[in-house]
Amino acid sequence: MEKYSSGSGNRSAEQDGIYDVAGSVATNVADGFTMVAVGDLIVSRALSRGYHPGFGNVVDILRDADVTFGNMETLIFDIRSFKGAPEAEYGGTYHVSLPDVGPDLKALGFNIVGRANNHSLDWGVEAMRETSRVLDASGIIHAGVGENRAQASSARFLETGRGRVALLSCATSFTPMSRACDPAGEAPGRPGLNALRLTKHVVVPATMLADLRQIRDALPDPKPECDDPNVVVLEGITYRAGESAHFSFTPNANDLAEINRNIRRGKQYSDFCIFTNHAHQPGNWSQQPADFEQSVARGVIDAGADAYIGHGPHQLRGIEIYKGRPIFYSLGNFLYDDLRTPLGADLFEVYNKDPRIDTDAEVTAAEETKGYPTAAGFVGALASPIFYESVVTVSRFEQNRLVELRLYPIELGYADRFANRGVPRLASASQGKAILERLQKLSEPYGTEIVIEDGIGLIRL
Repeated sequence: MEKYSSGSGNRSAEQDGIYDVAGSVATNVADGFTMVAVGDLIVSRALSRGYHPGFGNVVDILRDADVTFGNMETLIFDIRSFKGAPEAEYGGTYHVSLPDVGPDLKALGFNIVGRANNHSLDWGVEAMRETSRVLDASGIIHAGVGENRAQASSARFLETGRGRVALLSCATSFTPMSRACDPAGEAPGRPGLNALRLTKHVVVPATMLADLRQIRDALPDPKPECDDPNVVVLEGITYRAGESAHFSFTPNANDLAEINRNIRRGKQYSDFCIFTNHAHQPGNWSQQPADFEQSVARGVIDAGADAYIGHGPHQLRGIEIYKGRPIFYSLGNFLYDDLRTPLGADLFEVYNKDPRIDTDAEVTAAEETKGYPTAAGFVGALASPIFYESVVTVSRFEQNRLVELRLYPIELGYADRFANRGVPRLASASQGKAILERLQKLSEPYGTEIVIEDGIGLIRL
């Protein structure tokens, strides 16, 4: 068990009451503390004033919590006065929101959001900074981006009536140029996001590896990049021998050590610590997280986090309870009001569209139709309802322990016309049952039991 110096002599963390009896850093909130956590917030406009049947019932859940979290996967600015430009590297599309989205998210109940994801710098540093300004002005705490790595990786704090909440946000899915870095000597720091870098390996059976070795050796300058007989590096891709073909990921040890240190520091200054990660790995087609994620999630809880909130693949993944704390491997989409306009010219070119003829909506429809592979095949989001189904999670704590997790199934208007899709409402009885039953199966490998009562999923501890 880790020791630390409290500043008043050499005392252990146990003596200072930071650790609980399970060996984790203790939660320290008042009885009744509740955390609402949802997935991606992809929203282009203010929604609270619009006509969205059933949305009000979901908003009531958001507002009735001490802390309400979502992943901010868009940028907020006014294109009429914007001084930046769409980046050549972008997270799959150019997400953009109107300036009133900031205060509207606050009105909906959100008081804390993650910022580190593959869209953090779609429109450059200028949009990153303007989004920060809007969120600050709206009274929403946000973490995961900054003027350098130290700022991007640090905890940000929310004051609530039942305890102080810390938030740390990182991404394992990000564009390479968006990664923040610290100053070094005379070299200044680089603005960007808090990244957890991964090394990707392709695991293949030994017979396939032998074939790859032959291909490598047949190419010009076939100098092996690795002496390990169970490894072949071909054109920068590392292949390893294994029983079956799959992807494997190894987190960067330095990034992970810094993340865990910042979690420890964030918890030392708060009563409740949330860590959130944006991870598409192994791909949006997968309902299971990549092989690295469970060890990272458990590690951050060991370091002091009270909750691990994953998002990225735009669909639900399982829930694990580890040392009495929730791990959400993906909460899918919460807002998918994806009326993105304007778009950078690069995206028109990708989908063979002409900005003089085709509209932004037609480019978005092409990207959505082509973009999301599923377990049933390579089908886009506009053709698959699974990306329009999710849950709102409500975690309740008593005597500094998680005692209940409530899961409200929602659907985001998959059957609606394009301009009206993406706004959540409580799912019907039959659809809600199907969503929760799917989540039951996804959570079974972690030993998590979800019971369904009156259309709501319940995890009781």
